[in-house]
Amino acid sequence: MPTFSASDGTSLVFHTDGEGPPLFCLPGGPMRASSYLGNLGGLTAHRRLIRLDLRGTGDSATPHDPTSYRCDRLVDDVETLRVHLGVEQLDLLGHSAGANIAVRYAARHPDRIARLLLVTPSVMAVGIDITPEDRLATVRLREGEPWFTDAYAALEEITQGRATPQRWEAIAPFWYRSWDETARTLQAADAAEKNQEAVPVFTGEGAFDPAATRAALAELAAPVLLIAGEVDVAGPPRAMAEFAGLFPSAELVVQAAGSHHPWVDDPAHFVRTVNEFLG
Repeated sequence: MPTFSASDGTSLVFHTDGEGPPLFCLPGGPMRASSYLGNLGGLTAHRRLIRLDLRGTGDSATPHDPTSYRCDRLVDDVETLRVHLGVEQLDLLGHSAGANIAVRYAARHPDRIARLLLVTPSVMAVGIDITPEDRLATVRLREGEPWFTDAYAALEEITQGRATPQRWEAIAPFWYRSWDETARTLQAADAAEKNQEAVPVFTGEGAFDPAATRAALAELAAPVLLIAGEVDVAGPPRAMAEFAGLFPSAELVVQAAGSHHPWVDDPAHFVRTVNEFLG
């Protein structure tokens, strides 16, 4: 299994799979092992995926300094991996919380980005406000699903500040287009694959500087594709359109009936969309 040493000596692991030009992939969670990305719906038939296990997750070592889990500090690991592999410019994909690392990397190293691909991205790094009604209106499109009533009631309570582990568990079906065996398996693995101690550090004080990041992204010359899900509770299309508008030239694709894992929801559409963008 390929490894490299981070600037602080932490041994980090990356996984490679597929054929073609490399596509660097940053997982979400935050701080979840990259294994859940799999082959991104079959994208490995066209691209060589390089999935980074962030420090303290998956097969990567736990750092001596736990503050290094902070989002802005994880950017250094991406740059060290680029140098390790001798790649001049990256095609970089960030999913969900991993998109925060991706845009912070793009802001700090704009000349190292060939193409930037943000998949149902978190908006913390750029400071976009997603209101409770944004989320509730988006998931109301799923009314009629057999689990909807309980999940919607739980989401209402969460948006009102009354979150509990049970309520978070109840809204799990909203993360997937179909609450089938595949979705249940992915969801069940989430807790085991996530570094729970690192999660609050990832978003801790100093992790984000939205004003500076927005200013840098407004100057980014590289092509950008943002893939949103029509019914994604985490990234409603209105907020995703605002995100795309932060770049000089970004394409926004809203996957019909897509939720937070578009490569699981409709693999063929996802792979076709990504291939068209990457050329």
